[in-house]
Amino acid sequence: MMTLTADRIYTYDDLTETSIVDLVSQAQAGDRAAMDQIYCRFQQHVLSIAYKKLGNWDEAQELSQDVFIQAFRRLDQLQVPEAFGGWLRQIVHRMAINRATRRPTPTSVDHEILEATVTCDSDPLEAVLTREQKMQVHQGLNRLGDLDRQTLVAFYLDGQSLNQMSDAFAAPIGTIKRRLHVARKRLAKECEMMQAVYQA
Repeated sequence: MMTLTADRIYTYDDLTETSIVDLVSQAQAGDRAAMDQIYCRFQQHVLSIAYKKLGNWDEAQELSQDVFIQAFRRLDQLQVPEAFGGWLRQIVHRMAINRATRRPTPTSVDHEILEATVTCDSDPLEAVLTREQKMQVHQGLNRLGDLDRQTLVAFYLDGQSLNQMSDAFAAPIGTIKRRLHVARKRLAKECEMMQAVYQA
């Protein structure tokens, strides 16, 4: 994929540290195309940090948008363009902490979604077993790597389509399908391991 910005053509593979310095300098001069390229380069990284800090996909997406708005507003304060990556990470960490401390309740939406699937008319034993299985799935998700967890959460909990995920993760649909397949197998393996521990 190629994007034309000002007097230079960038491919996503060309976005090295050197070109980031150029992009930051251009963005500081008000080049909106350079800002778009910076967003494309760092969006997934910011989203990953935000999700790790907040544990909630919707909040992480909202926070990542706020982070870029804040970063672009304050870009003129950055004296060393080479330090942009670390500077942006500091903004994410600070804003994530602020958001987490303002939360009214500590409950995770993901956990509520899992719990909401327990039916009220099931017998007590079945309800306990179902709850244990859901807990194992939730624990299994937490034990996965960031990319596996984000992929499964986006598809199964957030209900995103493959097209939406392709846009959000900036990856082809074929790659998203492969990630889902691999992540499901890894989650199943984690759940099997926990099941074996519980039965031991």
